[in-house]
Amino acid sequence: MEQNNQDALPPKSCTIDRLITQQPDIDKVLAGQKTATRRNGRYADVGEIMTLEGRSFIVNKVYSQSLGELTDEHAVQEGFATVEEYKNSILSYHPGMPWLPQMRVWVHEFSPVQD
Repeated sequence: MEQNNQDALPPKSCTIDRLITQQPDIDKVLAGQKTATRRNGRYADVGEIMTLEGRSFIVNKVYSQSLGELTDEHAVQEGFATVEEYKNSILSYHPGMPWLPQMRVWVHEFSPVQD
């Protein structure tokens, strides 16, 4: 279930500079192919600015979602064609991590800051 009430969000568990750190993901953001990232913690507030290689991106939405709710449309936000492709990528970063449909993640949706 999407949660857009900023007041209801728990404290951040990390800082926005740790939101996207893998070079393939950074490249996808810079190319406009990745407009969201899912993390196990909350790394940003709505309105916060993320800077990648000198370009700025604003966080538009932050909400909780279960892995079982993921659709191919969500995978496209992440820069992949399908949920299965996204899942395989995530599991390659986190060997041994289970992919549980009930596991909840934090979705951070962002867009380029217009100059």
